[in-house]
Amino acid sequence: MWDQSGFMLRGDADDPLTNSKWGAQGWCRPSCIPITVILILIVLVVLLPLLDHAGDKHSSNSTFGNDPGSTCMDSCKINLVESIPIGLVYANNSVQHRSTYDSWMELIASAQSSIEIAALYWTMRRQDVYPDDSAKEGEDVFEALLEAGRDRGLRLRFAQNVPSQLTPNDDTEYLAKKANAQVRSLDFPRLLGAGVLHTKLWIIDRTHIYVGSANMDWRSLTQVKELGLVAINCSCLANDIAKIFDVYWKISEDGKIPAVWPDSLATKTNVSNPMNFTLGGNKYKAFIASSPPPMSPRGRTNDLDAILHCIDKAEKFIYISVMDFFPLTIYTPKTKYWPIIDDALRSAAIEHKVHVKLLISWWKHSLPSADYFLKSLAVLTKSYRNVKIEAKRFIVPTNPILDKIPYIRVNHNKYMVTDSVAYIGTSNWSGDYFISTAGIGMVFEDVGNKNEESIRQQLEEIFHRDWNSQYAHPLNETYVDR
Repeated sequence: MWDQSGFMLRGDADDPLTNSKWGAQGWCRPSCIPITVILILIVLVVLLPLLDHAGDKHSSNSTFGNDPGSTCMDSCKINLVESIPIGLVYANNSVQHRSTYDSWMELIASAQSSIEIAALYWTMRRQDVYPDDSAKEGEDVFEALLEAGRDRGLRLRFAQNVPSQLTPNDDTEYLAKKANAQVRSLDFPRLLGAGVLHTKLWIIDRTHIYVGSANMDWRSLTQVKELGLVAINCSCLANDIAKIFDVYWKISEDGKIPAVWPDSLATKTNVSNPMNFTLGGNKYKAFIASSPPPMSPRGRTNDLDAILHCIDKAEKFIYISVMDFFPLTIYTPKTKYWPIIDDALRSAAIEHKVHVKLLISWWKHSLPSADYFLKSLAVLTKSYRNVKIEAKRFIVPTNPILDKIPYIRVNHNKYMVTDSVAYIGTSNWSGDYFISTAGIGMVFEDVGNKNEESIRQQLEEIFHRDWNSQYAHPLNETYVDR
């Protein structure tokens, strides 16, 4: 017989290798014993790892939808959702999408066991910032979450940035007391020396998700222009993005970023191995990226690399709509030049003749210096044949009454769309967000035949609507002094 280490023991009368009748007088001579041991070792050392690898590959396929027989995305529905500020009105025939408010309320109502949210801060009630009636939608969401934990017994878990005087945790403290919510905070200055948890993520039952630009703030539902994505019955996407939430949860529990991440937080879906699925007649390659690099376990594509991948894949156009665009770090004690995305756009326009459009927000908190960097891109137009880069500012209309409410009336979108790829993120585009700030980016690449219902096509239509609207202003206008 054999001990646990694989070595043969003596004295087992029923063991064919040790029974005398199988010894020198039988078919097995003494030399066959070491040969047998060697063969077994070969199986253990060579064949089992190969079988294990094959098992991993099969597991990856069935989990992430690469296997044609996989069903984890069969019933998936993905929709773009928006918050359109009160008073911002498009033409009647303009494209419209479901509101962030309606989508959040439906997500809460659909929850059967758990609601997990990662957010920068919480101000869902009117007394949090300003007593305005437009806070009602935020209060509805807050009450629905309260009921979900208190009355329906759902598991609530909230990861948030460490509270401050500007962003207190009154809402989550209340939900912890009244709805048994588990709340954990991440202190990025202590973890990384700078940065914040800038992610905006909902996960329902590890089956449905929301990712986008909307904060847990009533203003994000009625006073700020937001864009996001809701995926229903998409367990592949939900399980993968849940690993990013689990990263936040682990760090907030341990108080540090581990030197080596647990295998359970690794992913096999990334820019090199995207998940493949068909949705609404469209075939997609998709993956989920995150930032910053120290918080990305094995296999996870960094958010910056996802953006550069989308730019590099473009053949005809690149349309970008973000609140801030700077080739700098703007929140560090010393401003640093950070031209990575800026250079990629110049390269796309000059070397590949890709048409670039940037729709960057302008509001009372914008830094006027951004215009100089945008103009330095736009001035390249016609510098060489077929080189074209355009930039506009998107301005949400306001008035003196609305201006009493702090931090509203801005286009807070964070997305990019090209002729082949849709990217929806949670970060503004300056160096800080990719170096030391937590965020998420989702990439959907069209494969094969395309139609008007594709995620990419819908995002392109939103961009054209905004770019051609009365709210998009050329850089040379005097809006800087408004």
